[in-house]
Amino acid sequence: MRKIDKEKRILIVMIKIYCRKKHRSQDLCEECRTLLNYALNRLDHCRYGVNKGFCNHCPSPCYNQAKIRKVMGFSGPRLIFYHPVMVIRHLLS
Repeated sequence: MRKIDKEKRILIVMIKIYCRKKHRSQDLCEECRTLLNYALNRLDHCRYGVNKGFCNHCPSPCYNQAKIRKVMGFSGPRLIFYHPVMVIRHLLS
């Protein structure tokens, strides 16, 4: 699986966790769905492609919105409880 595809899967899970906890929504609310579409579109156009590293270490981050950083900051630490194997694979890559 391509690195960008893995990033997308992780991002989807992170936004779902955030929406479930913050907006009390089982499905994605409209705000989170818009944010997800924005983030997936940005990943599709990432200039680093297969050489992509972690977003927080990137010299030119894909995400310009503070909201996506807030979601990652909230969901990142919680991700280990929901998808531990996914987190370990992500950290090892």
